[in-house]
Amino acid sequence: MAIHKIKFFAGRDSRYLAEKIAASYGTTLGDSEVLCFSDGEFQPRYNESIRGCTVFIVQSTFPPSDNLMELLMMADAARRASAHQVIAVMPYFGWARQDRKDCPRVPIGAKLVANMLMAAGVDRIMTMDLHADQIQGFFDIPVDALYASGIFVPYMRSLNIPDLSIAAPDMGGAKRANTYAKLLETPIIISHKERAKANVVGKMTAIGEVEGRNILIVDDMIDTAGTICMAADMLMAKGAKSVRAAITHPVLSGQAYEKINASALEEVIVTDTIPLKQDKDLHKFTVLSVADIFADVIERVHNYKPISPVFFK
Repeated sequence: MAIHKIKFFAGRDSRYLAEKIAASYGTTLGDSEVLCFSDGEFQPRYNESIRGCTVFIVQSTFPPSDNLMELLMMADAARRASAHQVIAVMPYFGWARQDRKDCPRVPIGAKLVANMLMAAGVDRIMTMDLHADQIQGFFDIPVDALYASGIFVPYMRSLNIPDLSIAAPDMGGAKRANTYAKLLETPIIISHKERAKANVVGKMTAIGEVEGRNILIVDDMIDTAGTICMAADMLMAKGAKSVRAAITHPVLSGQAYEKINASALEEVIVTDTIPLKQDKDLHKFTVLSVADIFADVIERVHNYKPISPVFFK
């Protein structure tokens, strides 16, 4: 079977990660640029031939609007430049929380994004820790939904923390927490929260043995940090020895950094799917890179190898 030449490109806000992925693969990023106009409009451009190539475009959609539009336009440009295949590498998939109609007269944003990506000519999606696994079904093209447990679990094992328990910050995260608990062979704790309104938690309780345990809270994303900070404070009040968090996507909007630094959290372990703001106090943060995982999957997909060994859940 013929193997087409591979080329890596990146959106502007994900170049930091795309460079690491390309380096892990053993190559460099292709030459592209984005022309910006005074009204805010922009136009991506490839400065080298991609005819007949398998093109990987690395772009997380944070904050979603401009980065998603840039990804769509880069995919369209690659298709019009006769690329053999266009693969969108989206470490963070924006709008994933809008995976269903949770009240009348609202859109299903994740499905709309899927439709736009396919309309732009994307042949395959690679992403990590989708907020809802069913989003894979919104696409009529292959979706490689990877898991950050492949880097979080080895890191936690290296710490050799005694009396470790895994906690879910809410009922929706119970499945993820259970997976980590099995891999690390620890008990599980479930936090139950009641929201006063969107992004605001009313009250929280814990189900499971907390006293005397070192607890790791696991989740796919941290946005305002209200839930996770409340969970950490609640667990410490119930007698936990320490509380850490392992969160894949550090969205961290509003006063999230300040909340984390003021909370009982001892350490917040995140990936580099979204860059941390360097002007903030980051002494509680540990960043683990997803570059090697994506490079491995890209190599397997490009060379028609099985990717199931990478799905470390």
